[in-house]
Amino acid sequence: MSSRIRPGTRRSAPAAIALTVVLGLTASACGDDGSGIAGEKGGEGSGKGTITFWDNNTAVRRDIWMEIIKDFEKKYPDIKVDYVGVPAENAQSKYDNSIQGGGLPDVGGVGAAMLAAIAAQGALEPLQDRLAESPLEGRLSKSMLTSTASAGGSSELFMIPTSANNGVLYYRTDLFKAAGLAAPTTWDKFYEAADRLTDKDKNQFGYTIRGGVGSIAQALDAMYGQSGIESFWNADGTKTTVNDPKNVAALKKYVALYKKTTPSADLNNNFTQMVAQWDGGRIGLLSHNLGSYQDHVKALGAKKFRGLPAPKQADGKRVQVSNPIDGLSIFRTSTKKKAAWKFIEYASSHEASSKFNESAGLIPANNAAVKDAWVKKSEPTRLAADALSSPATTIVQLPYYLPDWNTISKAENEPGFQKVMLGKTSAKDFLDDLADQLNQAQADWKQRNP
Repeated sequence: MSSRIRPGTRRSAPAAIALTVVLGLTASACGDDGSGIAGEKGGEGSGKGTITFWDNNTAVRRDIWMEIIKDFEKKYPDIKVDYVGVPAENAQSKYDNSIQGGGLPDVGGVGAAMLAAIAAQGALEPLQDRLAESPLEGRLSKSMLTSTASAGGSSELFMIPTSANNGVLYYRTDLFKAAGLAAPTTWDKFYEAADRLTDKDKNQFGYTIRGGVGSIAQALDAMYGQSGIESFWNADGTKTTVNDPKNVAALKKYVALYKKTTPSADLNNNFTQMVAQWDGGRIGLLSHNLGSYQDHVKALGAKKFRGLPAPKQADGKRVQVSNPIDGLSIFRTSTKKKAAWKFIEYASSHEASSKFNESAGLIPANNAAVKDAWVKKSEPTRLAADALSSPATTIVQLPYYLPDWNTISKAENEPGFQKVMLGKTSAKDFLDDLADQLNQAQADWKQRNP
């Protein structure tokens, strides 16, 4: 697998304010003694008692976490876990608000995209020493640990990875067969299928595009996948490639699908709405990730669809953006860190990791779990794992280490992307503005991390 990990004009007001808040909190929260938020170090505790756990994606993972918690409490009867479910779209804001106002959990789910912003506020406990002394040492994916450390924006390990996701192009095998279409393994075949499977008079569409929350990551994947550009930054790491002319052309072609081969409701659809719409059975193609595989099985049955890695270019090469790794972190204010670490150890064990990732349809971080039979049976997961290890695949590493990344790639630019879909803003103007924000965030990061 070819992979590049690089550290890290105009900045709009919200992004500048977000950075100011992060820097201000970092300065006020982390005193000369490095004691953490408002000087609170928390404590190790006795290894017993009740710990609070925040699940950062309760809409789709609550049931499996409740099962793992039940198993954990059976093994450790002196520890109880207070589960708090948080919708994925609200997770970072809930953490940010609690960092400022108090009430953080002992342990929480943290995605790579929000890791740097939370770590920059002094909220997380370094975990590398605990891992080195744990039975988990040597049993977790080295590549996931490396990516997680990079995403944290420092030399510390602030999160134990539990899962890796990957972009998936789901397609209806029955609809493709009826139309005489080949599997959408290349971008040319993708666009052909999106066009031929659309019949607006019958309310049938070739594709569903994500226009609501989370739209930017999907758009970036489509851009780099088509353009073939292999790095998010230029050679010296100072300028982003998002507004390269090849990416502009790719975004323009991709967005042109809206209302031509997609439903008009896509403008505001987040992933749950988009997935539910595709599962309704009248749309041919869906770009999402491994996390929705089980939803499709329940709605359509395993024989009516397939999930493939991102389409290849005509020369057989595949370029895709990195998908966030998910994991568990301990918060520095916790007074029960021993018990919190026991929970992380258990959740990352072979048995629990396999159970969790089979339910979620993700790639396990536990090396033994990734060899389990269910991975081979779950075609999208198996193909994703194969694609990630293939020399024909290049991963464009997104700059999760930037404290501003989640703000820029979500709330800051999702409304702008909708304007592109509506034809009110050009793809070039949108990407130029996005590039200005990213270049400034990168310059700020480099200044703080010379």
